[in-house]
Amino acid sequence: MRTIANAPSTLPQANDPCWCGSGRKYKRCHRKVEGRVLPGAISPMRPVPEHIERPPYAETGEVVPWDEPRVKSPDVIERMRHAGKVAAEILRLAGEAVRPGLTTDELDQYVHDLYIERGAYPSPLNYHGYPKSVCTSVNEVICHGIPDSRALQDGDIVNLDVTGFIGGVHGDTNATFFVGEVDPVSHELVRVTEECMWHGIEAVKPGRPISDIGAAIEQHAKQHRYGVVRAFIGHGIGQQFHTDIQVFHYYDSRASTIMRPGMTFTIEPMITLGSWQHRMWDDDWTAVTTDGKRTAQYEHTILVTDDGAEVLTGGEGAVSPSAPWDR
Repeated sequence: MRTIANAPSTLPQANDPCWCGSGRKYKRCHRKVEGRVLPGAISPMRPVPEHIERPPYAETGEVVPWDEPRVKSPDVIERMRHAGKVAAEILRLAGEAVRPGLTTDELDQYVHDLYIERGAYPSPLNYHGYPKSVCTSVNEVICHGIPDSRALQDGDIVNLDVTGFIGGVHGDTNATFFVGEVDPVSHELVRVTEECMWHGIEAVKPGRPISDIGAAIEQHAKQHRYGVVRAFIGHGIGQQFHTDIQVFHYYDSRASTIMRPGMTFTIEPMITLGSWQHRMWDDDWTAVTTDGKRTAQYEHTILVTDDGAEVLTGGEGAVSPSAPWDR
C-alpha cells in the first residue's frame, strides 16, 4: 500500500486536468483517492522451513474443502486451545511492534518469524494464493489487506489478522491497533468495535440459533450509529482454516444453525464509521469501504461450551483478554 507522493501542495479545482498526467479531470482521477490507502509494492512470498508442519494448501495454494465435523473431539479441542494461545501471543507481539514509519511488509516479516520460532505455519500464506503471512488492514481497508511497501503513518489505525497452524489445527484472532497519536473519532470506533465482538461472544449459548450473535453485535453498533459490514463473516474453524459454519455479524433469520457444545468458530465484526458497503481492489483480496471512511475489526476463536463460550484466543496475554466490562 502507498500514498500519493507527487501531489502538488495546492490541489487543482475539480474540473482542472489532474496533476498526475492521466489526461482526466481532477474530480474523475485523484480527487477520489486523496488521503486514502493505495496499493504499494509486494515483496516475494516468504519461505517456511521444511520441519514446520504444513496445511494441505501450503504448496499449491489450492484449498480442497472436506466434511469436517462441526462438533470437535476432545483431542481436537485441546490442540485448538494451544493453537489459539500461539496466535494470541503473536498478535500481541505484532501489535507492540506497530509504530509510525514501519512498513506493513516489515510487520509481515516480523510476524512470519514469530510463527516459525513457535513451530507454527502462518495459515494465510498461500491460502487460495494469498502471498503473505498476516493481513494488515489500514484505515478504510475492511479486511485482507496485503502487507506491502507502505509505511504506517502517525494517526493511522491498522488491523492485524493472525492465524497459525500448529498441531494440525488453526487458531485465528485479530485486533485493531493505533499508530502514534490517533484522533478521538478513531479511538471511539476501535473501542466500540471491541465491545461489539464481546457482545457477540456473550450471545453464544448452546441450543440457541447462531443469529443471536449477529443480533447482539448489530444492536450495539447501531446504538453508536456505526455500520456493520455484511460481505465478510465469521466462520467455522478447526483442522481447516474455514469450515461451513457461517457467523453473520448482523441479524439474519436465515442464520438458523443451532449452536451446540463442541462447535468452534470465529466472531470477527467489522464496524464502520460510515457505509457498511465495500469495493474490492484489483488484487481481489483487499476490501475497502465505499466512502473511504475508517473501519475497525476484532476477532476471537471461540468454543461453544455447555453454558456459553470459551474464548480460545483470549485470556491472559491476549490483546483483548476478556470483555471490557469484566476487566
